Amino acid sequence: MSECPQARPVAKSLYTPGVLIMLSMVAAGIGFAVYRYIYGLGAATNLSDQYPWGIWIAIDVTSGVALAAGGFMTSALAHIFHKNHYRAIVRPALLTAALGYTFVALSLFVDLGKYYDIWHPLLPSLWQGNSAMFEVAMCVVTYLAVLYLECVPLLVEGIQGNLDLPKPLSRFRGPVQSLLEKGWVQSFATLSDRLFKKVMFVFIIAGVVLSCMHQSSLGALMLIAPYKVHPLWYTPVLTLLFLLSAMAVGYPMVIIESMTASRVFGRKPEMEILGPLARYIPVFLGSYLLAKAADLVIRNAHLYVCQGTLQSTMFLIEMIPGVLVPFLMLLSHRLRNTPSTLFLASLLIVLGVVLNRINVFLVAYTSPYATRPYVPAIGEIAITLGMIAGLVLCYRVLVSVLPVLPSQGEHRVP
Repeated sequence: MSECPQARPVAKSLYTPGVLIMLSMVAAGIGFAVYRYIYGLGAATNLSDQYPWGIWIAIDVTSGVALAAGGFMTSALAHIFHKNHYRAIVRPALLTAALGYTFVALSLFVDLGKYYDIWHPLLPSLWQGNSAMFEVAMCVVTYLAVLYLECVPLLVEGIQGNLDLPKPLSRFRGPVQSLLEKGWVQSFATLSDRLFKKVMFVFIIAGVVLSCMHQSSLGALMLIAPYKVHPLWYTPVLTLLFLLSAMAVGYPMVIIESMTASRVFGRKPEMEILGPLARYIPVFLGSYLLAKAADLVIRNAHLYVCQGTLQSTMFLIEMIPGVLVPFLMLLSHRLRNTPSTLFLASLLIVLGVVLNRINVFLVAYTSPYATRPYVPAIGEIAITLGMIAGLVLCYRVLVSVLPVLPSQGEHRVP
């Protein structure tokens, strides 16, 4: 992660009603997770042999990975294509991606029946090169390590500066500051800073390559079930569509994160960056829309679009409000540079991609031996909401401690 102009921690209280609500959601999620580990998946979920994948895969994993695409998209834009104007949004995007992938890994610990064997892909003797799941696992693990390395400069700058902990953590302020002032800690920080400035380009390129690999590989997971997945979504190019949709949602997710942070922290929206950034979204979203339409026509799957079934209705909701409408909105210069419409268009794209993952893994999937449809249990929903709340809380704490967001006057948003 390269230098962010005048980045500094955000000085805002952590004692807010929103934080308390999220803490309660995290507590509820932990409670149901404990129940799941004690009594097993069968007792805690509505998963079965007929429906082995539920919302933990569709939302927590595949949607979470797609929404973390802003990390590699902004890194590529700022550092590979040298668009220095966008460097200020790289840090929060990479932090969001790192947290997103971390919670994806935690979700897998909950979802896997034999979660204690999750380390097996790291052992070469157990590798299976013909498995799409193996490729996804290896890329996610490697990319998560790369993301952590890209976030090292944040920690280094926090060590070199005055790490001011927020009030709930103020009791640790003295011991932490005493540790940071030790000579060996400062020497380590200085050495790390010099080293990472020389080799960071390697991690940036590796992050882009790895992310593209596993974004596409996630689409390959459903290719083994050609007769169980509805024709509106089953296609040999599902891997390409997953990659294109992830690239299309990268910048909208960065915009939502930036504008939400501006609202929460009482900062001025960074429209001088987000407006120009939005110009790239129609290119990626249009490419996805064109590829999706061409695939439907080539396979004659467009005949299923207006059948009036649950699948066709969900497909239309995914494509029209989630792709076509924001694509047309963002073609307008005026709408791209209006905060409210830019946020709305970005939100529609994010929801459209999330719905796409839900459709592919849940709505489109039909088990030939199922005796009842899959409906997520309360525990599944609680754990998912707890994961999301935990991610937001971690982001909230880290931007209060480390120099993530660019410095600006604390302008209250009307």
